[in-house]
Amino acid sequence: MLSKRAEALKPSPTLAISAKEKALKAKGLDIAGFGAGEPDFDTPEHIKQAAIDAINKNFTRYTPASGMDELKDAVIEKFKRDNNLTYKREEIIISCGGKHALFNLFEALFQENDEVLVPSPYWVSYPPMIELTGAKPVIIETDEKEDYQVTPQLLKRHINKNTKAIILNYPSNPVGSVYYKENLEAIGKIAVENNLYIISDEIYEKITYDEYVHTSIASFDNAFKERTIICHGVSKTYAMTGWRIGFAAGPGHIIKAMANIQSQSTSNPTSVSQMAAIAALNGPQDFIPMMVREFKNRKDYLVKELLTIEGVTCYNPRGAFYVFPNFNSIIGKRYKDRVIDSSTSWTEVLLEDFHTAVVPGIEFGKEGYIRLSFATSMEVIKKGVERIKQAVNELK
Repeated sequence: MLSKRAEALKPSPTLAISAKEKALKAKGLDIAGFGAGEPDFDTPEHIKQAAIDAINKNFTRYTPASGMDELKDAVIEKFKRDNNLTYKREEIIISCGGKHALFNLFEALFQENDEVLVPSPYWVSYPPMIELTGAKPVIIETDEKEDYQVTPQLLKRHINKNTKAIILNYPSNPVGSVYYKENLEAIGKIAVENNLYIISDEIYEKITYDEYVHTSIASFDNAFKERTIICHGVSKTYAMTGWRIGFAAGPGHIIKAMANIQSQSTSNPTSVSQMAAIAALNGPQDFIPMMVREFKNRKDYLVKELLTIEGVTCYNPRGAFYVFPNFNSIIGKRYKDRVIDSSTSWTEVLLEDFHTAVVPGIEFGKEGYIRLSFATSMEVIKKGVERIKQAVNELK
């Protein structure tokens, strides 16, 4: 018999969509895939070479469980260079991907009766990971008309004696929204006043558009930094999703607790991947603006085309590589003998009948929306958006 928490847990919907897409492609179907949350670019050559060199030098054994000092130093330098933040080695942990860093953090911080504030739309894994600790995710509904900001008024309404932390994800998955400096400062002050931890998921930091410059909430004030844990990684910035290297920075006692948990679970991240991550952080950074320029071209095209569909609205993302169009106008319509009664049924029609893979918005806390990743070729984007238009036109 399975444990109750295992029975209650469902697989990641984004990974499930990607798996279904791959299975259909294996059958020979031409699927326009918008599901995957990973850059479609190759990992830069100098990063791959660093891993090859590590293998050839037999750097294939255990490292310290919380990561190599050399990689921690590269992370420290990254925060100093990019965010004007200073950390010590004992305030850094290297984990098996950004998701692993978050999981370890939640296990270290949360327990029964704790409440964690989660702005919606949210990344699909935040609520399940919180629930696994016995804590309760408290969803804060944000509005597209207000750029999906958590305003001070909204935040204060959700805080009580059990509130332990707030999660900030900017640029955001799934909507690509960001936080403005004045709002971050207000959120930080409220966190200090109410003794809340700030979990700042900044993994899309480098992928921003239209002159937006990312600012970490921890950089505003030392009082903010003392209660902020930044979760990050090399996956999105350097097209290294499969290498599985994430990292976190924060107060030493929290990082130590995360390291203890990691030492009893995965132990160290892959030695070869750590060497590649050092090359990524310390090496040439010219790959990033090239990738971001291409993402912006795709974004602009996709948003423009989605807005030509009658009744559809689409927030123009300021970062990350997703769009999150609102298809509530089609809810209640029919395709053949099927009623489109939810974002889930809409995504099923798109995949099964129009061979286009997207993720239902309900998985991110917003019914009637769908998420499309534009981390795919322009050819796929053009083909997919035409299929979506066709699908809408065939609804009755």
